[in-house]
Amino acid sequence: MSILNGHDTLALLPTGGGKSVCFQVPALAREGICLVITPLIALMKDQVSQLRNRGIQAVAIHAGMNRSEIDILLDNCIYGVVKFLYVSPERIQTELFIARVKQMNVNLIAVDEAHCISQWGYDFRPPYLKIADLRELKPGVPVIALTATATPAVRDDVMEKLMFRKPHGLFQKSFARTNLSFVVRNAENKERKLLDILQKVKGSAIVYVRSRKATQEVATALVKRGIRASYYHAGLSFEERSKRQEEWIQNHTRVMVATNAFGMGIDKPDVRTVVHLDLPENMEAYYQEAGRAGRDGLKSYAAILYQQADIANLQLKTELAHPSPEFLRKIYQALANYFQLAEGSSEGESYDFDLHDFAERFHFQSQEIYVALKKLEEEGLIQFNESFYSPSQVYLLKDKPGLYQFQIANARFDPFIKMILRLYGGELFSGYSKISEQQLAKGLKLPYDETVLLLKHLHELRVLDYQPVRDKPQLTFVLPRQDTDRLPLNIKRLEARKQLSQRKMNTMIEFVTSSHRCRMVMIQEYFGELDQQDCGMCDVCIGRKKKENFSELRELQESIVTLVSQRLITVEELEERIAPRDHELFVDVVRDMVDDGVLEYDDAWQLKVIKKNN
Repeated sequence: MSILNGHDTLALLPTGGGKSVCFQVPALAREGICLVITPLIALMKDQVSQLRNRGIQAVAIHAGMNRSEIDILLDNCIYGVVKFLYVSPERIQTELFIARVKQMNVNLIAVDEAHCISQWGYDFRPPYLKIADLRELKPGVPVIALTATATPAVRDDVMEKLMFRKPHGLFQKSFARTNLSFVVRNAENKERKLLDILQKVKGSAIVYVRSRKATQEVATALVKRGIRASYYHAGLSFEERSKRQEEWIQNHTRVMVATNAFGMGIDKPDVRTVVHLDLPENMEAYYQEAGRAGRDGLKSYAAILYQQADIANLQLKTELAHPSPEFLRKIYQALANYFQLAEGSSEGESYDFDLHDFAERFHFQSQEIYVALKKLEEEGLIQFNESFYSPSQVYLLKDKPGLYQFQIANARFDPFIKMILRLYGGELFSGYSKISEQQLAKGLKLPYDETVLLLKHLHELRVLDYQPVRDKPQLTFVLPRQDTDRLPLNIKRLEARKQLSQRKMNTMIEFVTSSHRCRMVMIQEYFGELDQQDCGMCDVCIGRKKKENFSELRELQESIVTLVSQRLITVEELEERIAPRDHELFVDVVRDMVDDGVLEYDDAWQLKVIKKNN
């Protein structure tokens, strides 16, 4: 109702909390088009696809698209029946977009991932600051800002930067997850501990690691132990990523081992376990990733497995993530040389980018290039998309009479044009439509290469606009190519961001090393929810129960040893036989007994006694 009443609104909802519904429903209830600003291209494409499947017209404009594509889509937003226009923040500051948005009947501006507008947030993006300019172009249009993670300082900053008018709405769902048990283990053998967790907690799981190499290594190790696992990272092809993701969603694969490139926008409510084998960089990222477990409301687990060396590695990674201004200028100049760009050129242009080729040519390390690119992106100079994919698309540039005249005058193209119209219909006249060159070739009984040549020829003749498939990392110059000596870096802000990153890192280290404070309470306090009660089910709370109920603990240990001594038994069978009053305590006691060498699992994951518990 807040939006329908025309009030600016901030909604803080956890991952999977239905943020898209908050703007889609009021936008559909009002005449006009809804602008949705989001930095996540994959999420943008996914939501556009979902809306179209429901018969709702939606389009997306983002990095990697050429000017003609954008031009046509914006025209459709003015003169067509488009209801939702998804746009990346970098695109809203272009002259082309500004000129066209003035002509649109905008009913709502939705700002997704709104924490990106605040330099106190964990993923600050300067182009977000330009969203306020839209308010001057469309002064009567309400704004809804949405995010899953925002501290009180970020929340206030979002409302200030978006120029919220009073009265405004603020809706915040508690960060508490009553069905999610947070567990931290200092583990000498992470692989063994991961196997232990996956044995105890059945069902779908995500295992997060930091490097692409580690995703494959961990997945391979799990498969060798009889666990259906796969791996996912931005370096895989679009087809491979899609295939693996779908196999996991359909439960053909149980465990997905992935970098943080995995999970955003995936709707899978029955994830039972999320395990981090490397320390997350900050609480915001951890809460989002851990929150992908248990969206169906059933009992689930979020575990961090770490060693002391991981803390030192995180400290080093945090330091390296903030290169000097001099190094940023050096990388920027190398990019200009790599793409042979003149000063003042290439605003909004996107290029295929091979990071390893770039590293070899200019003698940089891949990791130092990557962090520099992310920092140049944070400064609003470029945009770097590691896993960009755009299918082949066609848009007919001639109207129906003009196309008919062309077919008469150019008989050799007539069968081809008839086939493409038969396969993809009238939508080709109103906007870009996805096509399959393979399908066209099969219909025409032509070789694939010849079909592609015909498409390119018609493109050159301006009969249609043909955009071949793109599946390589994309680097976009948000601003025109700058003079490197006068590169507009905000030095003061860069230093402030470095200090903020270090404070967030220290909070994360405190979270994993604390042994006396409830994990859920620590999370809630970080996000500004004070005076909360202990969750009763994290590892710290369970540890406290064990100390307070020593006699119950000893009785449980003795019952376990007695039953396991009689025969090999699974954890599930053991719990059924004992019927413990506290499930969490039972699980933790079994874990401790395995760690202490009292019990062990055999190859069939049945428990057996090694030595008597004294």
